[in-house]
Parts: sequence; structure tokens; C-alpha cells
Amino acid sequence: MSEYLDACLRLARAQAVLVKRFDNQLGRLHGLSFADFLLLQQLGSAPGDRMRRVDLAAALGLTASGVTRSLGPLERVGLVEREPDPRDARVAYAALTDAGRERLQHAEKAAGQLAASVLGGEEWAPGEVAALTGFLTRLGGTGLPAQPGGTA
Repeated sequence: MSEYLDACLRLARAQAVLVKRFDNQLGRLHGLSFADFLLLQQLGSAPGDRMRRVDLAAALGLTASGVTRSLGPLERVGLVEREPDPRDARVAYAALTDAGRERLQHAEKAAGQLAASVLGGEEWAPGEVAALTGFLTRLGGTGLPAQPGGTA
């Protein structure tokens, strides 16, 4: 096996472990999956806490139908709502509700604590987390929500 394939497989395994840990923590404390959290976080960082569904899909790496499927349960529990564009009936926005904003704030605290426990331990030497962040950014993980029509 090549070192490149080995690195990609290890990255995929690490991602699966992290998603499972975040799913467990966020689900237990806030009733959210990690995917739900990422969606809410993307909306919460957008201007006006809303995004066109097509832009949300692009920012999350989902298809338009994938983002619609992801938004459905969040809409049903009142964390997200559909907003029509008053100037263009063909455009729909996904927007955080007040309840969604509140849930996101609480979930971000829990996610931050989990991230600190995963990456803040003694097994990480000074500078390693920053180096990891740099490597992941080079792979396309900016860590900052993408803004429509621009870069993150």
C-alpha cells in the first residue's frame, strides 16, 4: 500500500471516530447529530442566520436534495424554517429560528468541550494541533463557513 493511500485511509478512520464521538455527545445532550450541528453552525455564521438552500448545499458538500432531506427534521422540530425570497419566488432560504440559535449556542459549547478533550490532551505536543489544522486546511477544510460567492 502506498503512503498516500495509507494516509487517506487513516484520515477517513479518524474522521469516522470523530463523527461518532460528536454524534454521541451532541445527541445525548442536545438531540442533534454532528451533521445537524454542522448545518446549524453554517446557518448561524451566515449573514442574517440564513442561506439559500443551494448555497448551503455547496458549503456543506451536499447535493440540493441532500440538504433538503437534512433540513426536514430540523424544520419539524422548529430549529430551522423555510423563508421565501420576497423578490424571487423561485428562491428559498433556510433560516435559523430563535430556538435554533439557542440550541446552536448550547451545542457549540458542548462541541468545543469535546474538541478540547480530543485535541487538548497531553498526547499532543505544543504546535501539533496548529500543524494539523494547517494540513487539513490544505486538504480543503477551511474551518470557516464558506460565504456565497466568495472564499472562506
